[in-house]
Amino acid sequence: MLIDIGANLSHKSFRGDLGAVLERARKAGVSQMVVTGTSLRASEDALELAKRHALVSTAGIHPHEARTASEHVLRSLRGLAAESRVVAVGECGLDYDRDFSPRPEQRRAFEAQLELGAALDKPVFLHERAAHADFIEILRRHRPRLTKAVVHCFTGSEAELDAYLALDLHIGITGWVADERRGRHLLGFLGKIPKTRLMIETDAPFLLPRTLTPRPASRRNEPAFLTEVLKAVARARGEPEAELARSTSETARAFFGLDAVKSA
Repeated sequence: MLIDIGANLSHKSFRGDLGAVLERARKAGVSQMVVTGTSLRASEDALELAKRHALVSTAGIHPHEARTASEHVLRSLRGLAAESRVVAVGECGLDYDRDFSPRPEQRRAFEAQLELGAALDKPVFLHERAAHADFIEILRRHRPRLTKAVVHCFTGSEAELDAYLALDLHIGITGWVADERRGRHLLGFLGKIPKTRLMIETDAPFLLPRTLTPRPASRRNEPAFLTEVLKAVARARGEPEAELARSTSETARAFFGLDAVKSA
């Protein structure tokens, strides 16, 4: 059974057929999904969806939304993140690729959420694009107080991966690895990630794996397609798919404390 550690299931593209999407995921062997929160409103929606469908969620403010991270919003986020079905703080981090929020605001919101994760003793779910130097510098300062952290949707260089592994971070791999145009550089060093720190995700509805056939006309990614990510990562690491499915699921259960959520 597989665990999708990052799916934006509250996205508007899923409003018309979420039940069918979840059913296809479970038929494909995806037994659990972590619904990603990217703003206060999206985090509230993610938690409501998680409660309704026996899933789990994150609560955070994406760097694109960092300009909205007022003190009032951060206080509200803290209350939301304390919920038992919220298994991580984030998606939070830095994105200098698009700069939808000013960089000083991104850094402020990022640090505030790292502090929140430490205060609540919850993992943090991280985003980084074109901002590695600032991102790693901030993480190094906060890492001693953080219980666990995962760099979601890792697409960086081998040197960046080494820096994250040196900080004892977990790594999330998406369908980017199955993109022959942009993800080929990942194939040579995915084997460096220890089994106990590797997890897989779709980032649905984004990053539809290019190896998927036939591809949906909508171009929408969904958790059922996590099997394509599994295949690509297994090939790159030279591991049997069943073994990788087992190890990534065990790692995700431990990282997010999923067994405790089931018993709550």
